[in-house]
Amino acid sequence: MKSMLEIIFDLLANNAVPLQEHVSTDVVHGSLPKAAAALGVGLAALGAGIAERGIGAAAVGAIAEDREFFGIGLVMTVLPETLVILALVVIFLV
Repeated sequence: MKSMLEIIFDLLANNAVPLQEHVSTDVVHGSLPKAAAALGVGLAALGAGIAERGIGAAAVGAIAEDREFFGIGLVMTVLPETLVILALVVIFLV
């Protein structure tokens, strides 16, 4: 009696060639790079949001103590968003 693994190997060995003949290259050349770029932008935006959470809280605390830190706090809060802007540039390059 054949084991389950032998049955699976037999099925794969017998059907490997017909399955490979019908592979479409449109998915690989068309939407896969775009999906990867979209995933990259989404993860960059998530990372920037997480960074801004801590930076924004610290900037508001510094500004509450001394008004001179407004410019520095604003720059430090906006700085992580440049990561998302650069990720959007990558989307247009792909």
